[in-house]
Amino acid sequence: MSMHAITIPAPGGPEALVWAEVPDPELAEGEVLVEVAASAVNRADLLQRQGYYDPPRGASPYPGLECSGRIGAVGPGVSGWAVGDEVCALLSGGGYAEKVAVPAGQLLPVPEGVDLVTAAALPEVACTVWSNVFMIAHLRPGDTLLVHGGSSGIGTMAIQLAKAVGARVAVTAGSAEKLERCRELGADIVIDYHDDIPAELKKATDGHGADVILDNMGAKGLAANLDALAPDGRLVIIGMQGGTKAELDIGALLRKRGSVTAMGLRGRPVDGPHGKGAIVAEVAAHVWPMIGDGRVRPIVHGTVPLAEAARAHAELEAGGVTGKLLLVR
Repeated sequence: MSMHAITIPAPGGPEALVWAEVPDPELAEGEVLVEVAASAVNRADLLQRQGYYDPPRGASPYPGLECSGRIGAVGPGVSGWAVGDEVCALLSGGGYAEKVAVPAGQLLPVPEGVDLVTAAALPEVACTVWSNVFMIAHLRPGDTLLVHGGSSGIGTMAIQLAKAVGARVAVTAGSAEKLERCRELGADIVIDYHDDIPAELKKATDGHGADVILDNMGAKGLAANLDALAPDGRLVIIGMQGGTKAELDIGALLRKRGSVTAMGLRGRPVDGPHGKGAIVAEVAAHVWPMIGDGRVRPIVHGTVPLAEAARAHAELEAGGVTGKLLLVR
């Protein structure tokens, strides 16, 4: 049996993505087959296309870190799921395809009030934000969270989740339009990232700074993030758009009793206390009810046919996207 998927015969620009006929995925113990309704574009997909981010060992070679769809088959050792169930899923790869094999522990039901296609916008951002901001950095009511790239998929989810639990939210973005969109989602403090971010944040917080910082830049923002941290603050790095190597002033970190954590999601095992399954279970327990009652909602910039994924990659790279771009079957 065969299906179609977006393949990457050789690294390159958006044109490197090729819609091709490929073999159906094979189900291993504990997996289900999802017939994909939609996937979504993440920055990691762009890196994979460029040859900088290979899938973990054993993962699908096709891009796509999340999807929504219907269960088409249930593999051995799986309970609690049935053929025909509408689901969305966190993936290690393979979302840019008509079918994908998914460990059952990475499945989520489609949240109440969300349609099947739109549900594809949720797994990666919900799991990333909840695991970093809440499970690792322990954001509490009354804390100040600084989110870099507030209008991104991650940013739009982080704003809403932090506000839902009673935190104060500061964001950075690169244009007045994006900052206004962040305000509409609940951001209390908006800062143009071309400005002096630590100074603007301290001005807006009476000198306190950020208790938690969610950073997608890495090296480029390290010094400023350390400056912006409040006492006992937690900096969580989830991206390297600004490079991988920077000098850390450990003395300044000690004086603030701060912590720096870098956490990836894709390469984690399914099982175990730090596995994807544990994160997915936490998201189902804590985030899905917020979506069900309307406190949090998926932010979708637009949709593109899956076979035209190259167009979606070009659009994301051009800037101007708020929330998630979906790839629809």
